[in-house]
Amino acid sequence: MGNLLVLVRHGQSDWNEKNLFTGWRDPDLTEKGIEEAKAAGRALKEAGYTFDVSYTSVLTRAQHTNDLILAELGQEDLPIIRDQALNERDYGDLSGLNKDDAREKWGEEQVHIWRRSYDIPPPGGESLKDTAARVLPYFEKEILPRVLKGERVLVAAHGNSLRSLVMQLDKLNQDEVIALNIATGAPIVYELSDTGEVISKKILIERDYS
Repeated sequence: MGNLLVLVRHGQSDWNEKNLFTGWRDPDLTEKGIEEAKAAGRALKEAGYTFDVSYTSVLTRAQHTNDLILAELGQEDLPIIRDQALNERDYGDLSGLNKDDAREKWGEEQVHIWRRSYDIPPPGGESLKDTAARVLPYFEKEILPRVLKGERVLVAAHGNSLRSLVMQLDKLNQDEVIALNIATGAPIVYELSDTGEVISKKILIERDYS
């Protein structure tokens, strides 16, 4: 077994369910989201994984997911490091808006550009490029060195912060990362070499993206 890094997007949040742009706003998990997080923990346990440290954002939905996973693993005492660098992409003026209402206000094509382009941010917010610019230096400075020392690391974060990490790990280009979706509560298990190259990757739960 190489060096273990597991990425998990938080379970469904109240605002995911309501089809709202969430970003840095702070809703909690729905009942479905709680079950998704618990299922992620069970899948990790059944596969025999344990961890030495976990990382999460400063947002409730990711922290709650992290706590539920650790409870399923019986690792509630695990060190947890919370950092804003792992927060979801900031949707700026779109935050809190229903996606259909946003399309009415700005037009479907413009909202699609903000959601799916790599480097065009919504008003007052971040593009995926901006998100990667804070996620990746934090990963390389704080998380990756621990993985390469042999520590087993869990990261419970968000769709766009995790897309930034997967982009680097899987060596995706801008077009490929734009098309990448990460399902809620579906652990992505990486085995890394001692130089940080991906030896293997598997997704423990096949779940539809939402």
